[in-house]
Amino acid sequence: MNDASESTPVPLTAYLAADGFMEQLRVELDDAPIEAVRERLVVTRGPARPCAWAANVWHDARFLPIASIGDGARQLRAVQRNWALYPTGHFRRASLIESKLPPLKPKPLPFPAAVPSAPLGSWTLWEPEVMLAAARCSSPFRHGEVTFVEDREGPPSRAYLKLWEALTRIGRLPQPGERCLDLGASPGGWTWVLAGLGARVIAVDKAPLEPRIAAMAGVEIRAESAFGLEPATIGPVDWLFSDVICYPARLLALVQRWRDAGLARNMVCTIKFQGATDHESARAFAAIPGSTLMHLHHNKHELTWALLSP
Repeated sequence: MNDASESTPVPLTAYLAADGFMEQLRVELDDAPIEAVRERLVVTRGPARPCAWAANVWHDARFLPIASIGDGARQLRAVQRNWALYPTGHFRRASLIESKLPPLKPKPLPFPAAVPSAPLGSWTLWEPEVMLAAARCSSPFRHGEVTFVEDREGPPSRAYLKLWEALTRIGRLPQPGERCLDLGASPGGWTWVLAGLGARVIAVDKAPLEPRIAAMAGVEIRAESAFGLEPATIGPVDWLFSDVICYPARLLALVQRWRDAGLARNMVCTIKFQGATDHESARAFAAIPGSTLMHLHHNKHELTWALLSP
């Protein structure tokens, strides 16, 4: 790496790996010209490339020389108000700079809610006299971490948080009366979310839904396998959702069958990796035109894929 004490005019991109998934991010970056790595942060030369395993992407990052703690804070404030520190070293000095910036006080979001609209930059103290900073980031949330005002009584499991986050991130919700297909629905966390939004839900699973979820208005149960289900027997749906536990290649085949049938306007699916990460299948999902592949804050060793109608 070039001497970080010198400011460089070359655009840089920094990728903050999802917590625990640095190896997966490094595979995604593949032949990217890596400038440096610190903690979960990978700095590369050139513009950003799609990376599902990045919790946040720092666009047009810059190494900025600073003369003092106060000078560091002044340089950041001169660009915009809100900055999130991702500490990678020199922790005491970084915290002193942070103390001179407007405080960030993120609160858990109610659901549904719009994402924050105020610009949020990210920075780290790379050396005692050098910051790495980016005013524009891919996530409107600090380090890509979104939390919600949780419902500890209604849903039968915590899986609902993944769907809350996915719908918040894509910026679109099923509307009252829309027809939703929930594949692998048991015990009913995603069905609970969808029925709560007023949608009509076809919940498909050989395992039963929790009785109070099955009794919700607009919920229809089909006790069968998601993979044996023929799209023609369901007909057109506004949304297809899947949180099925299966190998990614099998989910890809299911998605392709529904795409070929042309009966699902929007799709949101969890790609669950059992054992090693199936990067080939992940790349196949990412290559579907118009789709989005992302690691949610509430995902584990899995990715979320979405395809929305125009």
